[in-house]
Amino acid sequence: MKITGMLNMLKSPLLAMTHGYIDGQWCEADSKQTMPVVNPATGQKIAIVPVMGRDETTRAVDAAAKALATPASIEQRSDWLAQLADLITEHRAELGRIITHEHGKPLQEAQGEADYAASFFRYYAGCIDHLKPKPLADRPRNHSWTVYYRPAGVAALITPWNFPLAMLAKKFSAALAADCCCVVKPSSKTPLSMVALFSLIDKLKLPHGKANLVLGPAGEISDVLCEHPAVRIISFTGSTPVGKKLMADTAPHLKRLALELGGNAPFIVFEDADMDRAVDQLVGNKFRGAGQTCVCANRIYVQHSIADVFAEKLTAQVNAIKVGNGMDDGVTMGPLIDRRAFDKVKRHVDDAIEHGATRLTGGVPEEPKANAGNFFPPTVLRGVTTKMECVNNETFGPLAAIIEFQTEDEVVEAANRTEYGLAAYVFTGSDERAARVISQLSFGHVGHNTGSGPTAEAPFGGMKHSGFGREGGLEGLHDFIETQSVPRP
Repeated sequence: MKITGMLNMLKSPLLAMTHGYIDGQWCEADSKQTMPVVNPATGQKIAIVPVMGRDETTRAVDAAAKALATPASIEQRSDWLAQLADLITEHRAELGRIITHEHGKPLQEAQGEADYAASFFRYYAGCIDHLKPKPLADRPRNHSWTVYYRPAGVAALITPWNFPLAMLAKKFSAALAADCCCVVKPSSKTPLSMVALFSLIDKLKLPHGKANLVLGPAGEISDVLCEHPAVRIISFTGSTPVGKKLMADTAPHLKRLALELGGNAPFIVFEDADMDRAVDQLVGNKFRGAGQTCVCANRIYVQHSIADVFAEKLTAQVNAIKVGNGMDDGVTMGPLIDRRAFDKVKRHVDDAIEHGATRLTGGVPEEPKANAGNFFPPTVLRGVTTKMECVNNETFGPLAAIIEFQTEDEVVEAANRTEYGLAAYVFTGSDERAARVISQLSFGHVGHNTGSGPTAEAPFGGMKHSGFGREGGLEGLHDFIETQSVPRP
């Protein structure tokens, strides 16, 4: 297949091809249409990738459906997973460089994302034996019974831009362990990390059609994934409105969905908490990825008696954050992904100040200039109330909004006063209080004296409008398998 040259300023050995990958082959768009990839720290085009659509996606699904006819043994799948984990670890530095250039996060943070991605492949390589046929110990109805775990079918994996490598790793590792064949659609804002990963997948020499990559805007690609009868599971990470649309579009076809959607995470600090630890954990949690993570604290509830000291300590740490190009030494926070993200954060800050909040640090952000990046100063607000937009909607940016509370019952009610239920955090010196409060919080992930996010070994996912399904842990396999019970006399 002839591949024409395309702009690729990164000169990466993992981006020898900046193309889609269908049925074991790199390929351009049939239309020859392309789109740029822009570095959000500089505003410069760093690569050109194809704009694929209905025809390419249909070919990808057909190739995956054909590959399903040749199942792989558990031993073979385990070997693939382990090899891919090792390849990601081997190339972590270069993968991190690619992530930094297309996302903007600091290089060290980006390389940490590569490590995080590898951990999912390594975990499932080690626990895949749980998918072996399971004989029941008893003989119900005087029969012997065996439970088999079959692949659910062709899996469509749709990933966001904020963790361009890790989000695919979460989904693809479990799908490959389950022996599903996949069609991957990354965000158009950050496709290069996915192309780089497919260059490593290509080294495994998987059966053609086992893993396919289509690049381009959602439109026609999503239409095919929703309509094609061979696609039986769609795993999507993104906004709640898009998740709802996927539910509506797939309902006539009775497809299975796994949805990790929006968040509005409360971060609760009681007066008996280790305040220094709470502040440290908050800064790491809130400003990672410039606040563009679905699990970062959005509403920071601090008990009234410690609010003055807490705000002072937090402001001091936030002032120490160095904002800039993630490839520069010492930078600890990069830019926002685009101008739209910048405008949203600014709108939330302006709205809060207009309604009475006080800006403790951050200053008035400068409007982004052409070829200068979408940088927003890390900002701390105090005096935030429930009538402000930053409380009722996820900011997805470097804004720490402090809300004071008096009682435990008050803060539990306030924390749950959202349609979302992805992540929450509770800091207290009392294990009894922690157990009591956590049991009442409607969130799928609740950190107890930690701002830590998910891990490969434990299930992660949302409640309410934050979606359903789980990634990580043994539970992460269940979205990609069908159980089949076989009785014998």
